[in-house]
Amino acid sequence: MVELLPPWPQFGVFLGAAFVLGVTPGPGIFYILATSVAQGARSGLVAVLGIAAGTFVHVLLAVFGLTLLLASSLVVFQLVKYAGAVYLVALGIYLLIRRDAGRETVPERPPGDMWRAFWQAVMVNVLNPKVGIFFLAFFPQFVDPARGEPAAQFLVLGVLLIGMVLVTDTLFALAAGTVTQYLKGRGSHNRWPSVVGGLTYIGLGIFSATIDPPARG
Repeated sequence: MVELLPPWPQFGVFLGAAFVLGVTPGPGIFYILATSVAQGARSGLVAVLGIAAGTFVHVLLAVFGLTLLLASSLVVFQLVKYAGAVYLVALGIYLLIRRDAGRETVPERPPGDMWRAFWQAVMVNVLNPKVGIFFLAFFPQFVDPARGEPAAQFLVLGVLLIGMVLVTDTLFALAAGTVTQYLKGRGSHNRWPSVVGGLTYIGLGIFSATIDPPARG
C-alpha cells in the first residue's frame, strides 16, 4: 500500500489538508453536534460512524467516476441537493414535535434507535453532493499514474482521510454530549437539547438548499 501513497512532502500536505477539513465546521460536524446534543453522546458517536460510511460511499462513487455525473449535470445535482435538504428539514421537524422530546435524561437507547441514527447520518452525507465533488477536486492533486492504478490510490487516500476525520468527529461528539449532560445535571430545562438539535437540522437543510452547483469550466 505504501507505493500507492505520494512522496512525503506531498503526503504531508495531504495530511495537513485532511486535518483542516476534519476540524472545519461543516454540515457533517453540525449534524454530529446536533445529534449529540439532542440524543446523547452515544447517538453522536453512532452519527460519526454514519457520516464516515456516507463519506466512504462518496469515495467509491468518485473511484468509479460516478461523481462526475453530479459535477456535469445540473439536473442531477439539484435533485440530490434538494433531496438532502428536505431530509434534514424533516428530521428537524420530527425532533421538535416528537412526544419524548421532554424526557429529563437521555436513556439507554435501544438498538433500533442506534441503527436509525446511523442510517440517518449516512443519508445526510450521501445526499450532500459537495462531498463527492470535493474529492474529485482535491484527490487528483495527490494521484500519480506512475505509482500504480489511480483508482487504488484514490481509494487509499479516501480511507486515510476518513480515518483522520473519524478521530476529530469523535472528539466533537464526545464534547457535545458531555456538555449536554453537564447542563442537564445542573437542572437546565430538559427540552432544550431537542429544540437545539431540531433547529440545527432545519438550519442545515436550508443551508444545503442554497449550495450552488459546481462552476462550469
